[in-house]
Amino acid sequence: MSRWKALPAELDPRARHLVVSLRRLKDHSGLSMRQLAAKTGYSTSSWERYLGGRSLPPKEAVEAVAAVAGEDPTRLLALWEVASAAWTGRRTSPAAATANDGAPTGAAPGPPARRRPPRGAVVAGVVAFVLVVASAALLVVRVAGDDEGRARPPAVSQAAPAGVEVSPTATSYTCRVERADGQWFAGLSRTQDAILVNGHAGAHVAEAQCLLRRAGFPPGDIDGIYGPRTERAVQRLQQREGLVVDGIVGPHTWGALRG
Repeated sequence: MSRWKALPAELDPRARHLVVSLRRLKDHSGLSMRQLAAKTGYSTSSWERYLGGRSLPPKEAVEAVAAVAGEDPTRLLALWEVASAAWTGRRTSPAAATANDGAPTGAAPGPPARRRPPRGAVVAGVVAFVLVVASAALLVVRVAGDDEGRARPPAVSQAAPAGVEVSPTATSYTCRVERADGQWFAGLSRTQDAILVNGHAGAHVAEAQCLLRRAGFPPGDIDGIYGPRTERAVQRLQQREGLVVDGIVGPHTWGALRG
């Protein structure tokens, strides 16, 4: 497991969120810094700056690390847009202060200039709106597909990224847990390294839910929706197994579930 240095204290919380997400993705990929550099085309020293919070990674670097880890880049790119706006503001603030210091003393202030909103803030607002619409659409599909005619509360705590595997017809899965070749399987997926986070849905999630229940950490309904209860069950398993407690299912957590 990687032992990360503390991020700079002055790092904006929005930029910190992006860096922490990239660190987690790198940890769950199992790659060293040198291997990550070889697979993404960005140097080891560049990744050390990006993951150390000393410089903002290019959007292409974020897309590259998501592709290497097999993760849909939508959520990371949304975080990048917000972090980019924060980073740009941090870099331009000292310049603005210098300009003000250089103004002649006693000069009559001119009319306030009309300021256009930063491009990053506009893009971040559009991305947030799209994610909210996607979340509402997912809720409508789940309610319409409930065979028992009862509406369920949304099982995710945040908008699901675009491209998430969602089944519009099945709302529950059946666990058929058996042991084969020294590993546990529930008959829904045989993955060993799929990255699952809060907001994902599908057979991989249902497989993890079945194995969590078998391990003594019930995640609630086996519905294939990675919601808060599933995330808490994953965290309890990770704590017991001595893993990084982040609520993200990656290769190491799959090893604990199938072992």
